[in-house]
Amino acid sequence: MSLRGIISCAKDPLVIDHPIGTDYEATRILLENQNRVVRFMSLNGGEAVGNLYSTRESVCRALSIETEELMPKLIRANARPIPAAMAKAPGFNDVVTEKFDLKKLPIPKFYPKDGGRYITAGVAVSEYEGKSNLSFHRLMLLDKGRFAIRLVPRHLFTMYKAAMAKGKDLPVAFCIGLSPSVLLAAATSTDYLQNEMEIASALSQECTGHPLEVARLRSGLVVPAHSEYVLEGRLTAEMVEEGPFVDITGTYDDIRSQPVFKVDRVYRRRDPVFQIVLPGGLEHYLLMGLPREPMIFKAVNQVVPMVHGVRLTEGGCCWLHGVVSITKNKEGDAANAIMAAFTGHPSMKRVIIVDSDVDIYDDRQVEWAVATRFQAHRGLLVVNNAAGSSLDPSAEGTTSKVGIDATKPPGKTGFELARLD
Repeated sequence: MSLRGIISCAKDPLVIDHPIGTDYEATRILLENQNRVVRFMSLNGGEAVGNLYSTRESVCRALSIETEELMPKLIRANARPIPAAMAKAPGFNDVVTEKFDLKKLPIPKFYPKDGGRYITAGVAVSEYEGKSNLSFHRLMLLDKGRFAIRLVPRHLFTMYKAAMAKGKDLPVAFCIGLSPSVLLAAATSTDYLQNEMEIASALSQECTGHPLEVARLRSGLVVPAHSEYVLEGRLTAEMVEEGPFVDITGTYDDIRSQPVFKVDRVYRRRDPVFQIVLPGGLEHYLLMGLPREPMIFKAVNQVVPMVHGVRLTEGGCCWLHGVVSITKNKEGDAANAIMAAFTGHPSMKRVIIVDSDVDIYDDRQVEWAVATRFQAHRGLLVVNNAAGSSLDPSAEGTTSKVGIDATKPPGKTGFELARLD
């Protein structure tokens, strides 16, 4: 589905008709309306949208599925990726130009201390020596033809270093205005040889009955056909200072020396919509956190008889804190679930294990389970000096992880909540 089609399905969108500048005004509006899709009809002269996927319901609506279907479909898509299908006439080919000024795009500066204006919803598509990759990366606008890209030591970083070792630029295309099938696949951690585009295609097949459609750029890169914008270019040997910038925890990330992305060509639809993701907002949380939940589910499911659900919580930025619902057969199952959950998502530093009668999407019920079923002397597991998340400002090289067993003791009574049948 195109971005406009997804926007048309949004419930109670907020439409901003008056012109918006690039400094902070969009941030204020997005912060005040995080549970509503916000359409900016003129942000720096172009149409943009934010908070598009800020709830689980909005993600599932865009995928044409019910919320309870998301976890099993994500698990199957990761387990059984399929090739994408070539589109005959991709929409982003409406306008193709090599004469452009990137400063005229609807790219905002989000917070006062940001290093510049940032693209936050761009997915990098790259290929090198037979390896294809999809991944999220922020882009800081430098001038009319260049960005600074934030690279972390994962797949695109590995490809970039290999290209640089041979004295070559790395061809990359950044796609903006994408469906959740592509965004969730791009945020998924896979082994190096796995093709995330095929995971996106499998998720599309699971949800719509059709594989993802893709199209080839002039450089040879294959990108999602439904993209609103495609910025085609190269990662170069040139290095510049990137940052500071607000990350998922809502705190500022550091300034670092990072590579320059040189744009050679811009593709766009005739009337494109530029997607923006509010840094440290609910949409940022979900797009990063949702792809991790199936990994936790799979890891825990290997050590306990039954897993009912996994949630990375908004209070923990959908990254650092989680809740897992299980059925225990014996004492020790909850402890095993805790250790497995940390294995499934190593960035998590607190996990609460609850029984199936506790709604993991209701923070009050989860806290009730901790209050009435947890005793620290027998249900608290602490792991010190563990590798954690670089996004956690409290971590100093390593982190302490806390697991809480908030499940009922097997065979004992007095733990049931009174209910009217």
